[in-house]
Amino acid sequence: MNLRPLLFVICFITGVSNCFPFAIKIKRDIAYTNHANETGTRHFLDVYYPKNLEKSKDVLVFIHGGSWDSGKKETYWWLGRNFAHKNVVTVIVNYSLSPQYQYKQMATDCSAALKWVKNNSAQYGGNPDRIFVMGHSAGGHLAALINSDPHFFKEQGIENPIKGLILNDGFGLDMFEYLMEAVPSDQKNSFLTTFSNSKEIWKVGSPLTYSSNISNPYLIFTGEKTYPAIQMQSKRLFDELSLAKKQVGYEVVKRKKHIGMITQMIFGCNQMYVAILGFMRRIE
Repeated sequence: MNLRPLLFVICFITGVSNCFPFAIKIKRDIAYTNHANETGTRHFLDVYYPKNLEKSKDVLVFIHGGSWDSGKKETYWWLGRNFAHKNVVTVIVNYSLSPQYQYKQMATDCSAALKWVKNNSAQYGGNPDRIFVMGHSAGGHLAALINSDPHFFKEQGIENPIKGLILNDGFGLDMFEYLMEAVPSDQKNSFLTTFSNSKEIWKVGSPLTYSSNISNPYLIFTGEKTYPAIQMQSKRLFDELSLAKKQVGYEVVKRKKHIGMITQMIFGCNQMYVAILGFMRRIE
C-alpha cells in the first residue's frame, strides 16, 4: 500500500510546512572525548544530517532523560531522523549515568559534547554559531544547568556555544526544593545518589539557582498532565525570565503526560516540530 498520499494529507491538515523530507545521512558512535574508548558508551554521540552540505544549517543537540540513571542515544534515532529530514543537523549524545556517577560528571560530559559540536559540526553541514540544545526530563535539567552555570563551559575552555535552549518537560530545575519536599521513596533515594545528601549541593546543582545568568532565548514546554513539580518549576523559570525581560516562550501541551511529551515526537508531523523550528528560525 502506498502511504505517501495519506502522509501528505496528514502533514497538510496539521499545518506543517516542512514535511517533505531532505535526504539524510547518519554517523554513529563518534567519540567526543579523547578517552571515550576507555569509558564504554558514555562518551559517544550520533549525528543525523542532510546530505546536501552546500549551505550551513542550524544544529540541534538533544540530551535524553531517564532520571539520570538510564537512557541512551540509540532510543532517539527517530528524533534525529525527523529533525534531519527538516534540514537540521541533529546530534544525540550519551553521558555518564547514576549510580556510578553524579550530576556534575553528567553535566561535564554534556558540555564536552557541546565543545565537540562547536568544533566539528561544520563538516556535517552545521553552522557552529547556531547551536541549539533540547533536553527532556533529566536531560532538560542538564541542558539548563550547563547553559546557566558558567563553570561547565569554562572547564571546557570555551564560551557558551548555545544559541537557544528548548526544555521539553524538563525535570529538576530546582532540586533543592524538590528534595526538601519529596516524601521518602526509592525514586528519591535514586535522586539522592545522583545529587548526594548535601543540601548545598542540591542548590548548586539546580539550574534555577543561576537564572540571572541566562542571556540566550528559551522555549519551555510542559505537559498538561505532567508531574506537578515540572509544571511549577517550569512556570517559575518562565516567570523569572519574563520579569528580567529575557526572550522566553512557554507552552502547555494539552493532554500530555511526562513520557508522552517526548514520544509524541516519533511522528515527524507532530506540532512540537513546528514550534521548535519556528523558535530556532526567529533567533538571529
